[in-house]
Parts: sequence; C-alpha cells; structure tokens
Amino acid sequence: MIRVVHCVGSLAPRYGGPARTVTALTDNLAAEDDCAVVLLSQRRQNDGVVTAATDSRVDRRMADSALDIGLVASWPLKRMLYSLVRERAPSLLHDHGIWRPCNHYVAAAARRFGIPLMIHPRGMLESWSLQHHGRRKRLALRLYQYRDLETAAVLFATADQEAESIRRLGLRQPIAIIPNGVKIASPRLDQALRKGVPQGPRTALFLSRIHPKKGLLNLIDAWNRLRPVDWRLRLAGPDEGGHRAEVMRRARTLGLDASVDYVGEVDGDAKATLYEHADLFVLPSFSENFGVVVAEALAYGVPVITTKGTPWQGLQQHECGWWIDPDVDALLEALRAATTMSPAMLRAMGNNGPAYAREFDWASIARQTADVYRWVLGQGPMPGCVVVD
Repeated sequence: MIRVVHCVGSLAPRYGGPARTVTALTDNLAAEDDCAVVLLSQRRQNDGVVTAATDSRVDRRMADSALDIGLVASWPLKRMLYSLVRERAPSLLHDHGIWRPCNHYVAAAARRFGIPLMIHPRGMLESWSLQHHGRRKRLALRLYQYRDLETAAVLFATADQEAESIRRLGLRQPIAIIPNGVKIASPRLDQALRKGVPQGPRTALFLSRIHPKKGLLNLIDAWNRLRPVDWRLRLAGPDEGGHRAEVMRRARTLGLDASVDYVGEVDGDAKATLYEHADLFVLPSFSENFGVVVAEALAYGVPVITTKGTPWQGLQQHECGWWIDPDVDALLEALRAATTMSPAMLRAMGNNGPAYAREFDWASIARQTADVYRWVLGQGPMPGCVVVD
C-alpha cells in the first residue's frame, strides 16, 4: 500500500485553482486500490474550505489557527505534519506550491525522515511569478528554496512550458508532466435553451482571481478600444490585494460602466450558471502553469481566448478558441474576431470544446500520478509522462 501525505497551504476557495485541483487530485488518487491518501492543510478557525467529493476516501487533516500569524508562519501545520509522519510512516510526501513556510517544513521533514518528496510548484517557477516580488524570491532561493526544490525526488509540471521553466533554474530531477483535470460538465436545460436564439447582450466572461498576473487591465483597455455592440464583459472571482478596485476604476474612467460588471466570487451552481450563460471566455493572463478555468469553460462548450503565457496552444488545433500574445493589440484582434462572428459560428466553435476537455479527466490524471509514485518506490516502470533530460 502506498501511503502518501499531500500538503497544500490553503483549501480556501478564494485562493483559486490549487485548492480545487489538489482536492480533486487527492479524491481520485484515493480511489486507486493501492493508495491511502492524507490531505493536510491549514485554515483560520471556522473558515470555509473546498469540500471533498461525497464518496471521497481521503483522510483530511486541517491545522486550525486562531491567529493570522499562525497561518503565515504555519506553526500548527508543522506540528500536525510531524505528528502525521510519526503516526502514518508515509511512503511519500507530496507538496503543492513553494515559498511558504509550510512548503519548507515539508521539505525539511522529507530530509529528516528520509521520505521521497514530490513537489508540484503550481506555476510558481514561471518567469512572471519569479519576477513578481522578485527581490524577495531571489533571497528565498538562496537561503532555502533552491535546496528544498533539490530535495524532491520528482518535480511535477502541468505542461511542457512549466517543465522548461523548471529546467531554466538548473533543477535536473525527473519531471512528471501531468496536466490538471476538470470535472466534465453536464449541460442543464437552461443552457440548452440559451444555445438557441441569443436574448439580450451577449456575454464575454472572465472567471479567475482578480490579480495583476491575470492581465485584466489589458482586457479593459482592449474592450474600451473595441466597444463591441450588444456585448457585455462580466468579471468574476476573488479579489486579491485590492486589484479589483484598480480594474473597476480603469473601467469607470474609460466610461465602460454600462458594459463591464464585477459579480464577485462564485462557486457551485452560481459558477456553473456563469459558464452556461457565457458566449465567450477570456483569460488574458501573463502566466499560468495550467489555467483550470480554461478547461472548465471548454467543458461547458464556451470558446476561449487566452494567451501564450498559458499552455493552451491546443485551442487552435481543436478549433475551439484563440491562443494569442499577452498584449492589448493581440487581445483586441481576438476579441474583434469573436464578437463579430455570427452566434451560430461561435457556438460551433464552442461545441468543439467538450471533446478537448475530456483529455483532462481527473481519473486518468490520478492514474498517471499513482504510476509516478509506483516508479519512485520501485514498484513499476518509469511512466511515459516522466522526462529525465
């Protein structure tokens, strides 16, 4: 039996993709007959977290803290981690993210107890991410982070371009290139009805964290230059660091109040409804290691515009969207092409999306991950997803 402890700094929905993707990955890994999975995270007491699947076999452990300083320093999580290692004698540790104290504690525990370590950087080694607060990160790399990364037996990347970013840092361990997954949507009746004749303004949707990395100021500027007739731009997602105020101030200054709105953080049925009522999805990010919202939009049959800062070049091959340079001019031209396309042609493009999204089925991704574990533990051959150059 493979006993694996996964660790992630937060399972709060407001922190975006990792909370959901790690939950889905561990739920599906635990369905493997030879995998016993513990998921360790932390939270402020009584804070909400992403819920596990109803049939999940994951042993979830939450390190609660009454004070914010406890979360920042991850002291309760460290105590729980060391207790778990002694209690469960895990075969593997699998950590998600870097930079935070909790990530350092996992690497330190792996060294101390001689446990093979898997690290999922989750896009945090991409060029844009390294430059954001760059001085602080360069110092962290020198002090502890590079050593922690070298501790890993295997590094995980969600796409080829993330693997290339890892190699540029000089890290030579095997890299398992396995994408994130997506829960394939089942269209509901109101979606089927909406796909008939458009009623009212058509909708371009952005759904992700409201963060400078996401390129929202470029989107507002491109939308202002285009001002498509009978279209609205809808923004959704958790605000991070007050960036929402800057984005909406730019929209007001440009006189876009009537065509741009922010609907807040969404999840569950509210999130599904936004996808179902979108005619176009836009993710203008400067950098993404995967971009799970792109896969979600495709699963709902919504054509996508995203940038070459994301690993979604397959949008062009599958004829379900645009993969463009991360600048205002390229975004303007893609938006012009999409918003001037007939509703029938845009729907036909969106209809190509679900087949592409099915390539990211969570059960398949969990099987690939378990195969990596078996190989590391000497229980199976090297999987095809692993690169060692």
